[in-house]
Amino acid sequence: MTEDAVNLLESENKLTFIVDPSADRAQVKKAVEDLYEVKVQKVNICNTFSGQKKAFVRLRPQFRASDVATKLGLL
Repeated sequence: MTEDAVNLLESENKLTFIVDPSADRAQVKKAVEDLYEVKVQKVNICNTFSGQKKAFVRLRPQFRASDVATKLGLL
């Protein structure tokens, strides 16, 4: 968890994941919804300079990203 990831978590209800390079938005959305029992509003994906793929997952307002992060042991 970087400082930027924590800021997104608190201010925009977004989680940040490093995902498989072949994963697309629909696959990321389904995986997050199935694994963490939440509903996803939007998924943005970008490729990093180091060759990794990052997914920014915005949860619907009725779900809190901080609750998921706590369940993962990040907070």
